[in-house]
Amino acid sequence: MPLPDASLFDEGEILDGLLRWVAIESPTYDAAAVNRMMSAAARDLAEIGARIETLPGQEGYGDIVLARFAGRTAGPGILVLAHLDTVHLVGTLERGLPMRRDGDRYYGPGIYDMKGGTYIAYQAMRQLLRSEGAPTLPVTFMLIPDEEIGSPTTRARIEAEARANKYVLVPEPAQDKGNLITGRWAFARFFLKASGQPAHAGANLGTGRSAIREMAEQIPRIETMSRPEDNVVFTVGKVHGGTYSNVVPTECSAEMLAIAETQADLDQVRAQMMALGPLNEGIAFTVTEGPVRPLFEASEETMRMYELARDLSREAGYEVGHGSVGAGSDGNFTGALGIPTLDGLGVCGDGFHTLGEHILVSSLVPRARVFGGLLSELR
Repeated sequence: MPLPDASLFDEGEILDGLLRWVAIESPTYDAAAVNRMMSAAARDLAEIGARIETLPGQEGYGDIVLARFAGRTAGPGILVLAHLDTVHLVGTLERGLPMRRDGDRYYGPGIYDMKGGTYIAYQAMRQLLRSEGAPTLPVTFMLIPDEEIGSPTTRARIEAEARANKYVLVPEPAQDKGNLITGRWAFARFFLKASGQPAHAGANLGTGRSAIREMAEQIPRIETMSRPEDNVVFTVGKVHGGTYSNVVPTECSAEMLAIAETQADLDQVRAQMMALGPLNEGIAFTVTEGPVRPLFEASEETMRMYELARDLSREAGYEVGHGSVGAGSDGNFTGALGIPTLDGLGVCGDGFHTLGEHILVSSLVPRARVFGGLLSELR
């Protein structure tokens, strides 16, 4: 089975290019930072012949970049769906996670999730154009600015672009042992708000009703609804409230994420969350449903894509398995639409969303070759 020749890919060159991207910190909530990253990626893609289209960001988030390559045949093609926002704030490079190499590991914010995967997809396209002139099918790179918070402003655009294509390749981080992803569980975000009554915390504490206390009691109530044995998880990950320490806090907000392996479990999660009420007298407590990542289950065509990737991987000298995982991506949207979607095609590594995030440098060339094989062989 044709696999791009290893001589086309230089590990050091790929790593150097990837580190240029990692040096551009791009947390989701900083639209200007995300757009700096988008501009850098757009320049690289334009230099190898892409027709660039930029869709302005919405609701204060960054832009979407579309990079289109014509194929030797017309019609629906391949969508490479990736995000360039990260969970790491600007300054993480200086204070928490400086770029550094330790043997085969290279550390940096966003290097694994998912600038590494996006960069090897770009390199795969670059080398395909050098060796074959053009892909068989048209290829579109779609770079997303708000994936890390559930893609609230980009879901409709992702789904529209996916419907115009035949296949979706998602270079999210590889799983353990380099395995690929052929399904993802459902994810639902909820916004919580407690409203209390003000008072001076020293002189009139008894007349106040603390919104922070209400939220503090709600959190264990919510999280104990988890059923790990059924892969149902409730977790609160962000809390904000209060003004001054000497004022009984009247407002407290929180964001929580629920994960469910089946649609029936997701429906039950929604019912449980929307039924929540206040625990304390004099408090108002509301729950609002936020972005949802629908259940992505493997189709027959997704499995055929996996089998092609498995055969290409064997030719490259390694084995890959597959499975459904409890971490979300924009592949949830495309897979749920029934569009053949293969996820987890990025680099190997570990520690995403932590200050230990890293890639395995030795995976750059093999994974780029397999990605290039998919771009070349899908019909």
